[in-house]
Amino acid sequence: MKSRFIAFYFFILSFEIYSFEENPLILNILVYNTHGLPEIFITDNPKLRFPIIGSKTQSYNISLLQEDYAHHAELSSGLSKNSAVVRGVLGNTLTCPFCTGSGLTSIFNLPDDWKVEVKNEAYKTCSGWFKGANDCFAYKGFQVIKISPPNYEEFYLVNTHMDAGRRDSDRASREIQLKHIVSSIEKLEGKALIVAGDLNLKSTSPKDMALLESFKKTLNLYDAFLDTEINEKWSILDYILYRPGNSISFEILNVGEDESFETHEGALSDHPALFIKFEIIKI
Repeated sequence: MKSRFIAFYFFILSFEIYSFEENPLILNILVYNTHGLPEIFITDNPKLRFPIIGSKTQSYNISLLQEDYAHHAELSSGLSKNSAVVRGVLGNTLTCPFCTGSGLTSIFNLPDDWKVEVKNEAYKTCSGWFKGANDCFAYKGFQVIKISPPNYEEFYLVNTHMDAGRRDSDRASREIQLKHIVSSIEKLEGKALIVAGDLNLKSTSPKDMALLESFKKTLNLYDAFLDTEINEKWSILDYILYRPGNSISFEILNVGEDESFETHEGALSDHPALFIKFEIIKI
């Protein structure tokens, strides 16, 4: 298992979009698969798309991104100078020179008195080198993010990107990956939690939905989009799941798709830009 632990404080001189000095505490979180494969594998214009994606994260307190593989410099060019960025596992060119990292990137626009800690883990299994969705060429995994606001109990986020593909072997890998997440965070029982990202669990697949329901039941998670419809042009593969903790809960204020993630050339990715806005409530 590849693991990295990063602890840091944010020192932001000013933050104009959100005010946390007065109650209530409200957070706006973006969840977005950026479609960041190398240019040889895609037909659109990532050099145009990624600076725009970066600039749009400035409207969110936290952005949980997937597939930030090959265009991180372009993404970074659009970020706020005060944004703090933590990337997931970056891979090992010695053991696999053709492999990429996890593609996970978490971006934080938070006040300087909020503490954030990030632990990166790589999945132990994958499905497909030259078949399926070729997932074994990426060190896919997840980030466990601990957020500690002042005068509130900490809560946790998980940012993940799981195996793609529709074969039984792909689904078996996803099942193992879900169990990996559970084993990593089961000690957080009683803590408020959000699990989000590209789970590659297709909403029209009964077998995928069985995996999702089992995962939700194990961790007592709710689907933030259960009663929210997304544009029918998208396949539903991305999720925002949440649960309250013993000391704090999340009052959901809004969820949906940020439809501004487009240019004159079309959408900025082949996935929808999902968001959740919620208030942190002391219990």
